[in-house]
Amino acid sequence: MSNFDLVIFDCDGVLVDSERLAIRTEAEILSGIGWPLTESDIVERFVGRSAAYMHQEIERHLGRNVDWNAEFEPRYRDVFEKELVAVPGVIGALDAISTTTCVASSGSHDKMQFTLGKTGLLDRFKGRIFSVDQVAHGKPAPDIFLFAADQMGVPPSRCAVIEDSISGVSAGLAAQMTVLAFAGGVTNASHLSLERAIVFDHMRELPELLAQ
Repeated sequence: MSNFDLVIFDCDGVLVDSERLAIRTEAEILSGIGWPLTESDIVERFVGRSAAYMHQEIERHLGRNVDWNAEFEPRYRDVFEKELVAVPGVIGALDAISTTTCVASSGSHDKMQFTLGKTGLLDRFKGRIFSVDQVAHGKPAPDIFLFAADQMGVPPSRCAVIEDSISGVSAGLAAQMTVLAFAGGVTNASHLSLERAIVFDHMRELPELLAQ
């Protein structure tokens, strides 16, 4: 693991298998409030972006206020409570990675406390969880990754970022970090193959990729 001093994990779709559940739920809600989008549309527009960004775009499109806490949050929590699991293979990958790790997500701290807690991953990252709420600009800006690296005391050149979205990969590249793009989620490999990103399909591949 000597290639890196820090491995920065995104949360949704990388550690917790939440993206598929969220996209399905969002498609149902959006159809009900007047903006029917396919799941592919939602992936393209919103995956990897913050809830604040999505909220703003929905209101802009509809031309009216939307109560996010009433319309979206209870639905997310309900489906996550019933169905959320860790991304297949990620627990084994984490067990095999000896390099220091942290989480840097477009989600809020409250959301990560819930999702990482629900999947048994929270204690693995205690004190090393960073949220978009702590920086000025969300992904695809590099702010969250640069903030995480700074907080962990590691220069960007010694960081690897594990991402699963176009916005996240773009943010990691903009931060001048090595980006490993996980194509086993909702965004396919061709869309994640940006610049020098290293694309992989299963979390069992990750420890070896980091060691190479």
